Amino acid sequence: AQALPPAQTLKGLGGALVSPHSHWLSLILILLGAALTRAPPLWGIPVAAYLSVALLLVGGITALPWLIGLLLDRVAPLVARQTLPLLAVARARHQRETAAVAVSGVVASLSLAVALTVMVASFRESVTQWLDQVLPADLYVRSTPNLGASDTVYFSPEYVQAAAALNGVRQLQAQRVLPLLLKPSLPPVALIARELADPVKNLPLVGEALPVPAGQIGIYVSEAVVDLHGAAPGQTFAALAKAFKPLTQGGQVPDASYFVAGVWRDYARQTGAIALDKAVFERLTGDRRANDLALWLTQPTDAPRVQEALRALADRTGSGAGELMEFGTPGQIRATSLRIFDRSFAVTYWLQAVAIAIGLFGVAASFSAQVLARRKEFGLLAHLGLTKRQILTVVAFEGAAWTLLGALAGLALGLVVSGVLVHVVNPQSFHWTMDLMLPWLKLLGLCLAVVAAGTLTAWLAAQAAAGQDAVLAVKEDW
Repeated sequence: AQALPPAQTLKGLGGALVSPHSHWLSLILILLGAALTRAPPLWGIPVAAYLSVALLLVGGITALPWLIGLLLDRVAPLVARQTLPLLAVARARHQRETAAVAVSGVVASLSLAVALTVMVASFRESVTQWLDQVLPADLYVRSTPNLGASDTVYFSPEYVQAAAALNGVRQLQAQRVLPLLLKPSLPPVALIARELADPVKNLPLVGEALPVPAGQIGIYVSEAVVDLHGAAPGQTFAALAKAFKPLTQGGQVPDASYFVAGVWRDYARQTGAIALDKAVFERLTGDRRANDLALWLTQPTDAPRVQEALRALADRTGSGAGELMEFGTPGQIRATSLRIFDRSFAVTYWLQAVAIAIGLFGVAASFSAQVLARRKEFGLLAHLGLTKRQILTVVAFEGAAWTLLGALAGLALGLVVSGVLVHVVNPQSFHWTMDLMLPWLKLLGLCLAVVAAGTLTAWLAAQAAAGQDAVLAVKEDW
């Protein structure tokens, strides 16, 4: 308002003489937001990444006038011979600052909706692929759901050997899982002793598996162990040797050091997990017990019968795990996991709808105020021969043009923000990574819904002003 020249403004010419908007601030904000994505978390919280998202949003919104002018300058020649679209595009070009204000709420809300949609879709697809890789067997059995009870409720070596000989069992792999405290200030990690003849096949590795040097024991750590305990791949992990001391025979620390041969994704244990070969674990500790069993069956449909046989075997051998045993097929585990996932993120879809509705309310308020101030313009158009329906069409075209630009800007900005959420916020918050996945059909539907709602909003907002008497509307100029 301070930039408006008083004399020209009193004559109704001030709006056309406003100096063009500088975009240096927008560029600086975007560059600063990009730089903050490289900062580490503070106290385990991705503060810098959150500030990066805020700066990217503000920088993108303040750059809207430049984007509107850039796109509409190229659209204008295409509608030069079509009266109604020409009027809509011409006004949007010359009122780009006003247009930017009107659609800024839509851009902010849509960009966040796009970012959340991409993040949730990427997470769900990554979890789905992870489940497909970590569940290769036909039936899974757990002695107890409580990791802390691993020393009291377990499968004995005799039970494992007898289970492998049951009718219908083609192959069996036993797994020992127990908590291991690496740092007193952090929760214990899960130590997993399992068959690792082929780590690339048995674990969802991130990157390549490294060759284990002679005389060292190869271990494979989850991403959380890398972030929380500094277990860098290609280096020895001294903290594990100290934590292993209470587990070894006679309390003796193993002579061999532990070499981090690979990093793997584990969406089940946020505090971290370490996998090593079961034969090495048994040699170091003498512990041949198991907590989890993976069974490959000759007929996968025989899973219910094999479950009953395993439970009966537990009662006969007196392993103590009969009543606490948990069974699951890959399909059941997958369906339950994804159902919990969808239930956990269901609120994000409602938050997206609320955010977009708030943005559209901003468009409605802006168009309502503008059409009331444009009564003289509508009266002049009526004098020139335009019908009320045509005037409403012009305003609807303006709404479509503005919200289309807002949708394009919101989509582009949302994809940038989603990259920050997926590759920075998520690893720093939960200590696991995921692959970026773009659900283009959902994103397209989201953008089209916003454009349609914005066009309808502009049409409805123009109803009252376009219905005023044309003579009275222009009488003030006589």
